[in-house]
Amino acid sequence: MRKVVVAVVLALVVAAAGATFAGVAVWGRLHDPYAAYAGTEQFVVIEPGTGTSAIRRTLVDAGIIRDALAFRAALWWTGRALELQAGEYRFDRPLAAVDVVERIARGDVYRRRITFPEGLTLQEMAQVFESRGFGAAADFAEAAANPSLIQALDPEAVDLEGYLFPETYALPRATPASGLVAMMVERFLATYVDEWRIAAEEQGLTMRQVVTLASLVEEETGVPEERPIVAAVYRNRLRIGMRLQADPTVVHALRQAGSYTGNIRRVDLALDSPYNTYLHAGLPPGPIAAPGAASLEAALMPAQKVDYLYFVSRNDGTHAFARTLAEHNRNVREFQVLYFRR
Repeated sequence: MRKVVVAVVLALVVAAAGATFAGVAVWGRLHDPYAAYAGTEQFVVIEPGTGTSAIRRTLVDAGIIRDALAFRAALWWTGRALELQAGEYRFDRPLAAVDVVERIARGDVYRRRITFPEGLTLQEMAQVFESRGFGAAADFAEAAANPSLIQALDPEAVDLEGYLFPETYALPRATPASGLVAMMVERFLATYVDEWRIAAEEQGLTMRQVVTLASLVEEETGVPEERPIVAAVYRNRLRIGMRLQADPTVVHALRQAGSYTGNIRRVDLALDSPYNTYLHAGLPPGPIAAPGAASLEAALMPAQKVDYLYFVSRNDGTHAFARTLAEHNRNVREFQVLYFRR
């Protein structure tokens, strides 16, 4: 009888030890950081509709999770088996199985960044979109040609020129061109605050006029302190009915005609286009590029008590401003004629 009791006790001790060992093993699979991929990072794509079995195989094959047991245990431990989300995920360090499951359940997908500088046209933005590997330029151009996103605020818009806000955007890999364009318009609308809308109404300006003027300012100068002065020059000219004679509008007209070569010739100033402000008074029909927040603000709040009517490039990024044509001609001679002779 004593032998039987001893045998039973020993069996229980062995079973308990085995259970403890198994428990420790499972705990380790759950919480010990793990990574078995080569290099410093690993990307995993989970397609929409993928089941947990396929996700398990993908993660194990990619070296993100140790084995099937670790994945199943992590699902049980977190209780998030039904919450796993599709997308692209980036792993750059060892993670515990439970942390991997939590990340996928949160939908913490990898986002790629794309930057659009101020002053780009829709065509140039489309090229940036393609060159960064986000998709075809034609897809971006097609999405940007749809003015419906801005129609309520600018009924005259025929496309989204000027309304795609220049900034850096972080996108999941599967984001289509139309999704990015919608984000850019949304960012523009968030930037164009109510204070600006009220100021535009008080000044008798439509949003289209403000954005158009801001796009000229953006194209003329990249110097922050000059933007309100350039805006004041244009506002002064508009007030007295003087033609704007803005070179960027001629460039835009040439681009539309497919004849821009990188320089403006004297003959180009006679190009018959509504965007040619050497021929036509007032603002051009619409924006010629994407203005940033500073240029939008300058268009609405130009420098005060500034009576300049002219400016010319100093060839160092800044401009020389003038009140009279005679003064302007002297500046042109100094900073253009003599500069290039030297």
